[in-house]
Order: sequence, then C-alpha cells, then structure tokens
Amino acid sequence: MAKLSVYDLLSSKGQKQWVQVHVDHAQEAAAAVAATIQILSCEPDHNLEAIRAAAPHAFISAGMPHGTVASRKEAIRYGFQVLQRGADAIYCSQSPYMIEAMAREGIPVTGHVGLVPNLATWTKFRAIGRNPEEAIQVLRKVKDLENAGAACVEVEVVPVELAEYITRSTRMITMGMGCGSVCDTQYLFSCDVLGTNTGYYPRHSKKYADLAKLEQGLQQQRIAAFQAYTADVQTKNYPRAEHEVHMDAVSLERFHILAQQL
Repeated sequence: MAKLSVYDLLSSKGQKQWVQVHVDHAQEAAAAVAATIQILSCEPDHNLEAIRAAAPHAFISAGMPHGTVASRKEAIRYGFQVLQRGADAIYCSQSPYMIEAMAREGIPVTGHVGLVPNLATWTKFRAIGRNPEEAIQVLRKVKDLENAGAACVEVEVVPVELAEYITRSTRMITMGMGCGSVCDTQYLFSCDVLGTNTGYYPRHSKKYADLAKLEQGLQQQRIAAFQAYTADVQTKNYPRAEHEVHMDAVSLERFHILAQQL
C-alpha cells in the first residue's frame, strides 16, 4: 500500500469521503489502521514517531500548539521539524500570516475555522455561523486560509449548509467535525469514539466503546493487587522459599573466609 499524500487527497476531492480520527498514542493509531482509517491527527508530542510507525501509510496531520511560534521564521523551522519526525501536514490555528510562510516552503498546512477551541474566548463554545453575518466571517477566513496556501481546513461545529458551501467552493480538503456529512473527511476524536473521555461529550460526538469504565475496573484490580502484595509482605507471606535463592553450605563457608580477608 502506498503512503497517502496531499496529492491523493486533493485528487479525490468531491469523489469520496474519508474517515478521520485524532489519536493519542500508537495503540490507537494501530487500531485505526486495522479499521481501514487512513487519515489521522495527533499532537506533536513524544508519541508522534510511534504513531508514524504504527500507521506507516496513513496521512498524519500533527498539531502545532497555539502560540508555539511567534514569527514566520519560527513557523517554518517548526514545520520542517515536525515533518521530519513523521507528520504529513502541520495543523495550525494561528493566523494566515504564519500559515503562508510554511506553505511557501512546501509545508502542507491544515487551518481551522468555525469553533476553534484555542480561540473560543472570542466566540464561546457554540455553533459558529448560524446567522448570515457570522457565516460570511467563517467563509472569509476560509478564503484567507486558501489564499495563504493551506492544503486542508478543519471545519468545526458550523451549520451543515455552510460546511457544504465551503466544501464545494474551496480547493482545500475540508475536515468536518460537528457539521454533518458534507465535508471531505468525517472527523472525530478517539477519546469520544472510544469512551476514554471522562468529561463533557459534545453534541456531535458518538461513543462506540466505554474504555473509561474498563480502565476503572483495571485500576481497581491494580489497587487490589498492590494491597494484597503489601499485606503479604507485612504478614511474612511473601517472599516464601520458592521465591528465594540460597547458597549451599560449602559456598557460604568459603564466602565467609573470603569476606574476612577484605
């Protein structure tokens, strides 16, 4: 299987919808690949190389934490570093000014419009673009990202009608989360799909497993095992003879002779 590229995604625009998931570690990446998911996103933390190894043919968009870079030069350097670590694109919620710098150097960039959590102080956590004026602002941001050279754009929690218009009117790959099934990818976070999220589940999420409950059960087993171990130590039930190694009498006598010579 050939590694999925920007060219492949752009060539398939309007012809198919890709499934996309944000993963937190290599085990989730491997599970996604086994489920034929070919587009992943992740944080550019210590798990990136392991995620790349677990999903060698997937398209991986690695996030640039908001505020990581403060200049175009820093953005370019950071972008190349993350690509060298295995990413195929750099997610960036900063301004088109930064995105343009990376795009000019051939670094594929994923922008973000709609509900952008890093910028939610300006909008609150809500659907964005439900009235005409706000919808136009979202569309204008899409055009700005496109003009800056972004390859992809995450479209999060906007009305389906707006997401469809954006998808049809931009050459970028639209990665849709919480805006129906009209974008080029259908995107969710693994914590919501797998049920590892122990907090708030957004309206657009759907839980397909409850790994948090399983993990809670495992944690109780860990505690019980450690308690039993502690009790065994305190009551001298551990270690027993079968857990020990002993010297024979001749060796022990010889050891004492040698020890007195030190």
